[in-house]
Amino acid sequence: MPHTPSLLITIVGFILLLGPLVVIHELGHYWVGRWCGVKAEAFSVGFGRELFGRTDRRGTRWKLSAIPLGGYVQFAGDMDPTSRPDDAKFAHLSPAERAETFNAAPLWQRTLIVAAGPFTNLLFAVLIFAAFNLAFGKIVSPPVVGHFAEQAPAREAGIRVGDRIVAIDGTRVEQFPDIVALVVPYPGRTVSVAIDRGGRQLTLSVPLLAHVERDKFGNESRIGRLGISPAQARIAPVGPGEAVTLAGKQTWSIMRMLVVGVQQIVTGERSVKELGGPIKTAKYSGEQLSLGWLSFVSFAAFISINLAFINLLPIPALDGGHLAFYAAEAIRRRPLGARSQNWAFRTGLAFVLALMLFVTLNDLVSLLPMGRG
Repeated sequence: MPHTPSLLITIVGFILLLGPLVVIHELGHYWVGRWCGVKAEAFSVGFGRELFGRTDRRGTRWKLSAIPLGGYVQFAGDMDPTSRPDDAKFAHLSPAERAETFNAAPLWQRTLIVAAGPFTNLLFAVLIFAAFNLAFGKIVSPPVVGHFAEQAPAREAGIRVGDRIVAIDGTRVEQFPDIVALVVPYPGRTVSVAIDRGGRQLTLSVPLLAHVERDKFGNESRIGRLGISPAQARIAPVGPGEAVTLAGKQTWSIMRMLVVGVQQIVTGERSVKELGGPIKTAKYSGEQLSLGWLSFVSFAAFISINLAFINLLPIPALDGGHLAFYAAEAIRRRPLGARSQNWAFRTGLAFVLALMLFVTLNDLVSLLPMGRG
């Protein structure tokens, strides 16, 4: 029988997870905006009606809003939380006030301000992983096959104990853990495995096992497996520099798996049922909190990377949409027209809201007994 955390732990876990990550993301926008001389009119955790807040001496309204599914910084000159430019405001501004607006900033400053949110989320994840690496060290394990699982497609394809895996689908393998990122996202796919067998180079095609893994909470994940384990492994301490470098690689590996996951959903390799929304995130946060702070903080790093990834998607109303507009502006040497931007923002916002509704319904269905299969 799967263990289920109490509703209180789930709510506390969700608040402790999402609140700090939203604040960190928005602080990235805010601080870079201040550095660039752009005035922030509002800093909100949550959307919708303001529950309470205060206005600081710079005129920024710091507030907590009713819908706790994100946040925003509204800079001077913005029409709304999506940062659409409001041309009507500009007509009534003095030259000094206009200089403090977001759209009066040079293109490179606007790009930095928008990119700062996702970048701060990535930096937060890197710092968590770096702290873990410093505290616990790294796994040192040559990519040499030591054992086979009961179901081992690698063995059936001709790989033997003692073979050293050199590359998978052309990507070089340095340590055994490198294999995970090259195999786990591709259940059922056939991969090309280059091996070294006593100095002889061989390349074998291996159809990966599509393994359904279940945790103690009953959550399922479909992953790819070769069915091998290493010949030897040890934990080695790392210094601060290596801890950060390794954390950067770990963060990039997760980003890469997220990209692959989205591509697979779009192409039909994976079911849309694997998409998660706020309800699943709350469920998982409660579960990880019930396992202890180390599990919860590690999960927070993963979700922080997710937030960065989602915000970098080139969808108008998200940070990635703004960055796409700025790329077009850099190429055209002038901004897109106000009408085109308005149309794009409305379409992007409608898409985001529709996606939120879909993943929320998806979450609800997956939590029902029939939805779990």
